[in-house]
Amino acid sequence: MVLGATPNRQRFSHTCVKSLIRYGYEVVPVGIRAGKIAGKDILNDKPAVKDIHTVTLYLNAKNQRAYHDYILRLRPERIIFNPGAENPELKQLAARRDIEVVEDCTLIMLNSGTF
Repeated sequence: MVLGATPNRQRFSHTCVKSLIRYGYEVVPVGIRAGKIAGKDILNDKPAVKDIHTVTLYLNAKNQRAYHDYILRLRPERIIFNPGAENPELKQLAARRDIEVVEDCTLIMLNSGTF
């Protein structure tokens, strides 16, 4: 899941969705603006989805607050805090639930084979 997805092609979250698709990952783009990225609908609000392995965040800590419970209910195996999305509070909540926490750039991870 890419949280903070946007139809704005200038944003890193947009590029991330396209890169995940290109690398063969199933991706769920979630954002506040309706639209599509590479043919995938951007889901709004807090969609009911299952089997999310990784949540990669493109929201700052303040904007993540509304999603803390939602992210934790998804029970992902990993949360990636991209640059600018660092959040000690959510990081601590995730660690208490044995969710792997990574502070890194998803795009670099994909391109370097460490995703």
